Amino acid sequence: MSIETLDGEIITSRLDDARTYEGVRTRRIFAFIVDYVIVALLCVPFAIIVFLLGILTLGLGWMLFGALFPTVALLYIWFTLGSASQATVGMNMMGVRLERLDQRPVDGVLALVHTVLFWAGNVILTPLILLAPLFLDRKRTLHDLLLGTVVARTDR
Repeated sequence: MSIETLDGEIITSRLDDARTYEGVRTRRIFAFIVDYVIVALLCVPFAIIVFLLGILTLGLGWMLFGALFPTVALLYIWFTLGSASQATVGMNMMGVRLERLDQRPVDGVLALVHTVLFWAGNVILTPLILLAPLFLDRKRTLHDLLLGTVVARTDR
């Protein structure tokens, strides 16, 4: 068994290696932008369906417009971040993925809770919560810390 060391510290797993987190903050920001452009584009066909449903129901169906974006976003997260790749399309493009510290795979429920905690944290604690990765280990956000997850590079 070979023991890998970095600056005199023994590295027991890939997630203990500091090189795994180089550039993660920037990659996360760009992945977020890509993902929300994709979600916005996915909303277009569903918006057309809701519009037609509103005409058929004499305007009652138009109340679904309020839930349209969150529903499409949560479905997108469930099917991408909760998949075997453990990454959304934007995260795959940027070369990062969500990983659990206990080495178990990320499932759809954890992906949804991760997203809901992200948005709840932004609503309750303002976007200043996004400053947490500047100070926390492994460049984790508060919702990563609460769920025992980390966003790591796939190429390291």
